[in-house]
Order: sequence, then structure tokens, then C-alpha cells
Amino acid sequence: MKTLWKSVKITVAFCIFFSVFYILILWIFAQFAGPNKGNAEVLTLNGKVVGAANVGQMFTEDIYFWGRPSCAGEGYDASSSAGSNKGPTNEEYLAEVEARVDTFLLHHPYLQRKDVPAEMVTASASGLDPDITPASAYAQVKRVAEARGLDEVVVRNIVDKTIEKPLLGLFGTEKVNVLKLNIALDLEKTNGK
Repeated sequence: MKTLWKSVKITVAFCIFFSVFYILILWIFAQFAGPNKGNAEVLTLNGKVVGAANVGQMFTEDIYFWGRPSCAGEGYDASSSAGSNKGPTNEEYLAEVEARVDTFLLHHPYLQRKDVPAEMVTASASGLDPDITPASAYAQVKRVAEARGLDEVVVRNIVDKTIEKPLLGLFGTEKVNVLKLNIALDLEKTNGK
């Protein structure tokens, strides 16, 4: 009985520690060491909030760069964040990917099927990925430039400026935040360059 009582006290102590103090310690750490004091990076355009930098959004117009497809709910639904859980041999999944490739090629007729970046036709595990690789952004430069009436060099330079390097040059890969890139494009338009 003595051992049981000790076990109950230890269990309660650990429950309190891990459910309260541990979370509190992480929150305090985020306030000092985390970006934006542990809060989401909210992006604005012309004084209006247009989204969070760490959550993907759906862009379908040719004047914008597109992000990865989403299987979260009806698409980019944070309350249903998840992948499709369909394996690479699932016929329904393969049909979805083929349809995405066809749609991508319809809007990018200058590309061949083999040149379509895989990440532009496959959804991420969370369904909310806000980033694409620079190669995926460069594949879309011609479409965006033509739709906006801009020179391809101007659009490519905007992509170059928005590439985020790996943390400390070691951790992660180069990436482009799609929302930040599209905001940079809209700012280029309003600046009249």
C-alpha cells in the first residue's frame, strides 16, 4: 500500500509538471528566443492583414505564384490539418496527381511533363505547407510575368530576393514563402516599377 501511494504521488507530480510547468518553460523560452515571441508571423499588405507566414494559402490566379496542393479539409483548412494518407500506389492518389500535373501544364505550356516539380503536384503531410523550393518558384516565373505584364527578369529578381537560406547555413534547405513572394509581387505593382 505504501508503494502504491508513492506511485500515485509521483504520477500526480509528473502530470502537473508536464502539463503546466513544462509548457510554461517552453512559452517563456519562446518569448525570448523564438521568432515573433513565439507568435505567428502575420503579414500585411497596404495596412490590411492578408495571412500568416507559417500557414499555406490557396492561390489559383495566374498573376500569383502557387504553393503546394493541400489535402487539409477543403484545402488549407487548419482545423483539418493532415495529409491524405494515400500511398504512392493508391489508384485514386495517382489519378489526383495526374490531374494536378495536367492542370499545372495547362497553365505552364512552356514546360514538359518531366519538368513539373513534384512538390507542385503532391500535397505536404500537414496540408498547410507555406513554402516551396526555389526551383518550383522559377518554374512559375514565365507564367506570372506574362500574367502581370512584367519582364521575366524582374519577376526572377523578386524570387531571388525572397529565397530564405537554411538556418545557420546548415539546417534545412533553401525555400520560398509563397505568401511573402506574392506580397512582394503586389508591392512591385503598386510601386509602379
